[in-house]
Amino acid sequence: MNLFKRIFKIGQAEANSMVDKLEDPIKMTEQGIRDLKKDLSAALQAMAEVKALAIRAKNDAAAAETRAKDYEKKAILLLKRAEKGEITMEEADRLASECLVQKDQNIAIATQNRKDQEKFEASTNKLKGNIDRLKSNIKKFEVELKTLKARSKVSKATKNINKQMAQIDSSSTISMLERMKDKVAEEEALAESYGEIAGENVSVDEEINKALDSGSAEIKASDSLAALKAKMGMDGGEA
Repeated sequence: MNLFKRIFKIGQAEANSMVDKLEDPIKMTEQGIRDLKKDLSAALQAMAEVKALAIRAKNDAAAAETRAKDYEKKAILLLKRAEKGEITMEEADRLASECLVQKDQNIAIATQNRKDQEKFEASTNKLKGNIDRLKSNIKKFEVELKTLKARSKVSKATKNINKQMAQIDSSSTISMLERMKDKVAEEEALAESYGEIAGENVSVDEEINKALDSGSAEIKASDSLAALKAKMGMDGGEA
């Protein structure tokens, strides 16, 4: 049972990951640009092929027109040779008629090729318009993608900072500072207490020496004062 739950959770996580990727605007824009570039490549190839057909039709039309003129010239030459008696008029008429038939056939071919040329050139112009739009869209989307990436970086950085700020517990920080203040006050009180205890632990000998030292200092000060007054000629009895 636990195994099935685990498999379900893994599948659910992968599905969510796929949804997140599909909803990622940067990935979607990148894929869109790749698709447009594929369309552009296909359109360029199609335009090249149609343009080649237009060129072929143009060349075929020109060749057919040239052949039609040649057949007309040949029919004229045949008739001139018949006038000179070089060939019979009957033979000249037969061959000249064949030339004119070929001329008409080539004119028809040239006319059809000219129509095909116009059709292919129109298709080429239409494809060129589509290609220009594709190029413009690709350029526009690439600029938008660049802006989107920059905005994404800024938003992620802002989100991380805000997330970190949101995770700071001001109440716990204040509580910690108060505990530190109490600890310092406790240490200070303890130090003062030890000082007082140290003052109370004075031996009798230390008290005696302290009293003697204090009296000696007072006597010494009195003697020094009497000597100063004597030096100044002052009566020791005066105030």
